[in-house]
Amino acid sequence: MKIARYKKVQRFIGFYTNYFKFHQPYQILVDGTFCFAARQEQINIKDQLPKYFASEVKLLTTKCIIIETETIAKKTFGALTILKQFGIHQCNHKTPVTGSECLLSMIGKNNSHHYCVATQDRSLQDALREIPGVPLIYLHKKAPTLEKPSDVSQALAESKKESCTITESQNAVLKTLKEKCGLPTTETGERRKKKKKKGGPNPLSCLKKKKKSKGSQKQPIPKSEGKIKKRVRVKLPAHVKQAISVNK
Repeated sequence: MKIARYKKVQRFIGFYTNYFKFHQPYQILVDGTFCFAARQEQINIKDQLPKYFASEVKLLTTKCIIIETETIAKKTFGALTILKQFGIHQCNHKTPVTGSECLLSMIGKNNSHHYCVATQDRSLQDALREIPGVPLIYLHKKAPTLEKPSDVSQALAESKKESCTITESQNAVLKTLKEKCGLPTTETGERRKKKKKKGGPNPLSCLKKKKKSKGSQKQPIPKSEGKIKKRVRVKLPAHVKQAISVNK
């Protein structure tokens, strides 16, 4: 998976973790349309979804979804075999309903059980976007994709942010408690960070550059002189040295 795609997924998962208390292993409800698309694109859901989330996941389905897929088993035989590989979650429907109705009933008004939904059904996707805190997964260009949090989810997250801020009454209580404990407040004078004084220029950088004297400059060797010959010392043998000393 590309780095940009990985960061995008982790950012969306972090959103649901921080504001809607999602945790590992993530429970993913899979319907027949998602399995049918995976069968056409030759995607192994069991392998791809854990890699995509980079964490532990639980792939689940319901009896209603399996019964609905069995009714059209001639066209979706491959999807049915994929569905039967997943764990069956109890939906508490005595009489089977459609897959979309079953999933909506399990999600409820606020998705208190923290389900993710993997579906290709457009009408179901539109209905789930109106419920806050429901991660939607669909297949796009032979790859699983986690949809950006819906406007409803983002609006609820913003309201949670505002509720976490300190009100004026709470701020007044904190000030009185600080005064009782002898702690400094903003009015009595907290320690302020000292501003760093702007230092002057480096004195070494202000020194004038010394001019090189003409005598110190190395004079180039003229080309006409050529190479300097090295002195070669010749070693005399011992008997020649004796003969020279006798003649002296």
